[in-house]
Amino acid sequence: MTLADAKQVLGLLAQGLDPKTGHALPEDNPVHSPDVIRALHMAVMALDKTAAKPLRPKMEGASKAGQSWSPEEDEQLLSAFDAGSDVPALAKAHERSRGGITSRLIRHGRLQADRREDA
Repeated sequence: MTLADAKQVLGLLAQGLDPKTGHALPEDNPVHSPDVIRALHMAVMALDKTAAKPLRPKMEGASKAGQSWSPEEDEQLLSAFDAGSDVPALAKAHERSRGGITSRLIRHGRLQADRREDA
């Protein structure tokens, strides 16, 4: 489901219509409650704001930020870290953000969450 699809479903519900058929929902349906109608309209507005926000640009030099890690890349990361590479060097080598490298090292038990080595 896309944001546009969700917005359409919520908009129809806010109008008291069944999103599948387009027919009016029974009067005893909770969707006719003023609080529910307001909540649905607020959800539509929130979706509008979400859709209007530009995506955050990737950090310079972090072209792989947000991409999945392959097992091979994980191995390379861990080997380089174990050999003494620091987080900034690893971030550059893997084209990832420092935070992404740190999170991956925490995930693999090489760093502790309370002892981040971002510098």
